[in-house]
Amino acid sequence: MVRDQIASRGIGNPRVLAAMRAVPRHRFVPAAVQESAYEDRPLPIGEGQTISQPYIVALMTDLLDPGPGEKVLEIGAGSGYQAAILSRLAAQVVSIERLPDIAEGARRNLAALGISNVEVIVADGTEGYPEKAPYDAIIITAAAPSVPPPLLDQLAEGGRLVAPVGDIMVQTLVVVEKKGGKTTTRSYGGVCFVPLIGAYGWHD
Repeated sequence: MVRDQIASRGIGNPRVLAAMRAVPRHRFVPAAVQESAYEDRPLPIGEGQTISQPYIVALMTDLLDPGPGEKVLEIGAGSGYQAAILSRLAAQVVSIERLPDIAEGARRNLAALGISNVEVIVADGTEGYPEKAPYDAIIITAAAPSVPPPLLDQLAEGGRLVAPVGDIMVQTLVVVEKKGGKTTTRSYGGVCFVPLIGAYGWHD
């Protein structure tokens, strides 16, 4: 998977590639789709949610570039796969999930692999988690109509935020950097994610 679907498409960060090799993706998908766990496509995890395709996970992680001593906020825990990758690259990961049963599944998946530096919290991810702010890096793993202002407020000086931004059908992957209290945004092509639901996202 890592050689053929990720490294061959230009992801060269050795820390990211090592993390992708170390985390078994089949442990984060339902039994019914485990035989497809290492294909480069999203898979259903229940309640209308998906686990992103491996290349997109690697790309977003590469763009986020979390450091060994950093604190990361993830919006959209899903099955916990992205958080598991981040756990190998950062000191601490706070992952927000709005669906309680999905969040509990993520906790079980992470605990089963002995991952202890990820905290999964049930809340509205568009509002972030100010209790543990600021964050060195923030990753949004659902489609946002725009970057939620509370997340920019909780991003540390010098921090990076990676998110798919656009409409319900198609989004652009963006990287926002915060320097001197101001933000700059770069775009990295089209993607397609499930919608980010919440006060600063889409509404049910």
